[in-house]
Amino acid sequence: MFNKKKGSTKIDSLIGQGTTVTGHVKFAGGLRLDGAIIGDVSMTDEKNGTLVVSDKAKIEGKVVCSHLILNGEICGPIEVSHYVELQSKSRIRGDLAYKTLEMHPGAIVDGRLIHVHNGQREEMAIDDLPRVVDSKAE
Repeated sequence: MFNKKKGSTKIDSLIGQGTTVTGHVKFAGGLRLDGAIIGDVSMTDEKNGTLVVSDKAKIEGKVVCSHLILNGEICGPIEVSHYVELQSKSRIRGDLAYKTLEMHPGAIVDGRLIHVHNGQREEMAIDDLPRVVDSKAE
């Protein structure tokens, strides 16, 4: 299911469908979410924290982890130190800071994508984006 870039191959904890957790959730290793969390989600180990959010799952709060595989919804800021995979049913309302990003067709991000390289955030202003000029319109 996972390869090395996607983090831990082991899921240590599961929050099942139909379950809602309210409050700050801290996890070690791998956490799979099929239910809902209303509150912040973070890893206890700075180097290893894989979060898998299924298509029916939802988080309302800040997320901090090393690896994120998302196919559900997150409403809040997200900080991922290594790898993010946004699968086709992913929905993000908030900013996403990442090192490596894989985004499948159909994934939605309503917020800023912020690349983090060597601990530095690299944001692009809209004025810095290249402009496409339609030569037929001129």
